[in-house]
Amino acid sequence: MKKKGGRNFFGFMVKEEKEENRGSVEFQVFSFTNKIRRLASHLELHKKDFSSERGLRRLLGKRRRLLAYLAKKNRVRYKKLIGQLNIREQ
Repeated sequence: MKKKGGRNFFGFMVKEEKEENRGSVEFQVFSFTNKIRRLASHLELHKKDFSSERGLRRLLGKRRRLLAYLAKKNRVRYKKLIGQLNIREQ
């Protein structure tokens, strides 16, 4: 993100997008969870779609690693996130 003439280069972004913070661990886990749920429902219909199954496994691994990182760094945020997404037993 370069500055040009004292202005922020991404000054055109909408306020809601900045507040959403798409790079946060919580947003990434939320995004992966939505993709996982969509792929899981797809695989219920198409049981022999092995490439989608592989993609699902990759997403599960990424989400698992992000959740492990969050649990190690901030236990309160971790517990709040898994409670909101209803993805693990508490």
